[in-house]
Amino acid sequence: MQKIIIIIFAFISIQTIAQAGEMIDQVGRSVTVPEHIKRVVSLMPSVTEMVYDLGAGDLLVGATLYATSPPAASALPRVGSYKHLDVEKIIRLQPDLCLAARDGNPKHIVDRLVEVGLPVFVVDPRTLEEIKESILLLGQALDVKEQAAIIASDMDKRLSDIDNAVKKARFSPKVFFQIDAAPIISAGANTFIDKLIIRAGGINLANGLKPYPRYSWEDILGMQPELVIIASMAGGHTAEELKAGWRKWPQIPAVKNNRLYVVDADLFDRPIPRLIDGLERLLEILHPELQVEKVSSSNLQ
Repeated sequence: MQKIIIIIFAFISIQTIAQAGEMIDQVGRSVTVPEHIKRVVSLMPSVTEMVYDLGAGDLLVGATLYATSPPAASALPRVGSYKHLDVEKIIRLQPDLCLAARDGNPKHIVDRLVEVGLPVFVVDPRTLEEIKESILLLGQALDVKEQAAIIASDMDKRLSDIDNAVKKARFSPKVFFQIDAAPIISAGANTFIDKLIIRAGGINLANGLKPYPRYSWEDILGMQPELVIIASMAGGHTAEELKAGWRKWPQIPAVKNNRLYVVDADLFDRPIPRLIDGLERLLEILHPELQVEKVSSSNLQ
C-alpha cells in the first residue's frame, strides 16, 4: 500500500518539484521548496496562525485540530492533531508544501512525509527573536516576504520599546502566573511565560526545573507572591470566580494589595507574533508606572 502511495504521489508532484529552490529551515534541514506554491498543509495550530498573519491563508488546504484562529481556519480540512497526524489525509490533499513545528510534531511523521515525496519545512521558535525568524523564513517560503518584513520590523520596534522601558524599572515584583486552577499549575523553566515575565521585569516564582509545576495553597503561602496573574483558561471559571479562590488567603501580599489580574490566555498560549501583545500586557501589570505605546499585532494584517 505504501509503495502505491509513493508512486501516485511522485507522479502528482513531478511538475511542482521541477521548479523549486533550496532553503534551510529553522532546524537546519535543507528543504526543496516549490517556486510557485498553491497548496499548503499546516501541521501545527501556531503555524496556521502565522500563515494567516502573513496574509497567505488562501494557500492553506489543510490544518490540524484546534487551528481555529483566525475564524477562517476553522473551515479548513483536518489532518488529525499535531501529535497524531493522518499521513494519508495529508497526501490526499496534494500539498506543494507542509509546514511543521519541531516542538509539537513527531519527527517520525515528518520523516514519513518526506519519504513519500512531500517537502516539509520545519520552524522552531523558542524565543521572541526566533518567532521573528520563523516569520521571515515562512515569508520567504510562501513568497510573501514584504508582509514578513513588516511584521518583523514591528516586532523589533516593540521589543526595543519594552526593553528600554524595563531598564527604568526600580524593582522586580515576585510573580505567580496561574495557568490552571485545579490543581494549581504555573509556568516554569523553558516556557514562553517564564521568559515573558522575566523580560517584562518580574521574578517568576515558578522558575525551576519543571516546565509546568503543580502547587498547593501551602506552597503558595510560603512563596508570598506580590502579583498574581491568572490565565482566563484556568479551570473554565469566570474572572471573579478565579479571583475569589485567592481572596480566601488575605495573608498573601498580592491578595492584601489587590494585585490579582486575569489575562486573556490567547495572548500567551502559542509561539506567534501576538506573544508581544502578551508581553506588553505583562509590562502594564508589573510596571504600570512605565509607559509603552501598544500596537496590536492584528493591526498589521
